Amino acid sequence: MLDAWLSRNRLAPETAAIGLGVAALVIAHAAQLAGNVPCALCYLERWPYRAAIGLGVLAWLLPVLRHQLRLLLPLAFLAALSLAFTHVGVEFGWWKSPLPECAAPVLNTGSVHDLLASMPSHPSKPCDDPTYLVPGLPLSMAQMNLLYALFGSVSLAILVGKERRT
Repeated sequence: MLDAWLSRNRLAPETAAIGLGVAALVIAHAAQLAGNVPCALCYLERWPYRAAIGLGVLAWLLPVLRHQLRLLLPLAFLAALSLAFTHVGVEFGWWKSPLPECAAPVLNTGSVHDLLASMPSHPSKPCDDPTYLVPGLPLSMAQMNLLYALFGSVSLAILVGKERRT
């Protein structure tokens, strides 16, 4: 069924990667504009989507490298998948965050003035505190990103494989 759909709808892998990457970033920024505070891992999870968009644009602009760039597209989404998995593990308490920004601040024993000077200008969100977008839906943004990145990596792998066979 998927092969029949793909043969009727010749979607280039780079077009799909750009669309999937833009959609992920639009959703992340919309959630932030709606008042959700992203943590350090959330910001890091956006980079593979930016890379996928860049690779897709390069594949459009450089036909001589299109084949090699197409092979990298699913890898960008696999990077997004691994970062999302890491974030979900932090949320569930399976492991500590690999980023120092997610750790509790170390309080020095200096004066109150030194303590206030060492504090960040705005509080950051802890990485183990899940953000839920849809009320009543027990999926955090990190979990939704995990599913989205899985969908994107599988879809792009299928599209790249289909392009290689034709």
